[in-house]
Formats: sequence, structure tokens, C-alpha cells
Amino acid sequence: MLFIAYFCLLQTKCTVDEQPLPTKNIINMCNQPHTPKSFASLQPDGFDAVVVAGGDFPTHAVPLTLVEQARMLVACDSAGEELIRRGYMPTAIIGDCDSMSQEFLTAHRDIIYKVEEQDYNDLTKATRFCVERGCRRIAYVGATGKREDHTLGNISLLDFYRREMHIAALMATDHGVFLSASGTTELATFAGQQVSIFNLTCSHLEGDGLRWQPYAFAAMWQGTLNEATGESITLRGDGSYMVYGVYE
Repeated sequence: MLFIAYFCLLQTKCTVDEQPLPTKNIINMCNQPHTPKSFASLQPDGFDAVVVAGGDFPTHAVPLTLVEQARMLVACDSAGEELIRRGYMPTAIIGDCDSMSQEFLTAHRDIIYKVEEQDYNDLTKATRFCVERGCRRIAYVGATGKREDHTLGNISLLDFYRREMHIAALMATDHGVFLSASGTTELATFAGQQVSIFNLTCSHLEGDGLRWQPYAFAAMWQGTLNEATGESITLRGDGSYMVYGVYE
């Protein structure tokens, strides 16, 4: 069995112009059989878009299934070439395109959107592309690995996207899932699941269903390697925090 993460937003659907998601975000992290069919049936329209970054290409079934089942598959610059080389056809390739060969640019010009400004990275450019087309629930894969500064930057962007772009964002790696949250968050888990909590802006943070009681950690390492004791955990904070859960 695998630990599959997905968003189940029980609030009224968001639009591009709406305010941030309500405080109580219900985010289910469920066990499902190791088959694409089961993952697809979990929530067929679970994500409006899947963004593939230029880190290590995923090998785990969860991120690979996200790629295979994507309703909109958006690649960050060179990740577009990697996707096509592996037999996937992205909806769009976003970036400054400086790493692409002229042959590739010509062959795929209909799906390449060149964005030359350098204020934001390709992951954010791809996210904006999705948001401009009405996407509110976005999954990210291939965003970790290779250079560590890129990995840290990409993970931290989940909080920026939630706060500034008002989207529900989830990052699936080959080992687990990252998500950004605030206020009260309930997650379905499995007993013994390793869970890490990274405090960002909370002065008060507590929770239920964990082996060790969380608090407003002053350092990133303090909230790592906690453990779910049953089928759900609840976190309550007066600010923003990140949560990471491993697959079973």
C-alpha cells in the first residue's frame, strides 16, 4: 500500500479573484493500492494542473501517476525536453528557453511560452501560467534533487503560492509530500507515519494525533521526524507552517 496525498477542499470553490482559502483546510492523505487506476479513482479531478520542474525526474509511483493523469501538464523550461524524451507531451513549456536547442524550439514552438523576465524562477512562471488559466489546485513534481539551493527555494515557494496566489499547492517527491497550510488543518494519516512540521510564522502551534506535541518551533529542524499515532492528525496555528508526510 502507498500513502497517497491529495487535496479535498470542502470550502466553496475559489476563483482567481477570491481571497485566500478559509482557515480550516481539509487535506486528506490516504492509503491506496499501488495502481494508477486506484490513484485516479481517488479523486479524478484532484488537480487542475501538474507542474514538472527541472530537478530529478520522479521515479516513485505517486509523482509519476500525477504526471500520467494530469489534466494540464506544464513543464519548466528544460523539463519539457525531459518529458518529451520520456514519452509525455506537456500542455505547455514555460521559461526563458535559453537551454533549449533551436531544433527543439522549432519542433515544439506551438507549446513553448517564452518568459524572459528574471524576477521570478521558472516554477513561479509556470504557476502563473496555470493560475491565469483558472487553475486553483496545482501539484508539483521534479522540484527537488540536483542543486540544494533550488530544492530549498522550490519547497519554500509553496507557502508563497498559497498566500499570494491563493492556490492549494502540493509537492510530491520520491519520498513523500510537502504542503503549505495555516490556521487549522486536518490530515488523514496512518499509524506510524513520519510527519515533519516546519513553523514559518506561528507564535502558537499545537496539534492532536502526533507522538510529540508540536509547538511554535524556533528552528526548522525542531519539528522534523514526528509520528502520527492513528488515522488522522490536526494542526492548529496562528500563522503559516509547512507539513511533510512520507509514503507508506
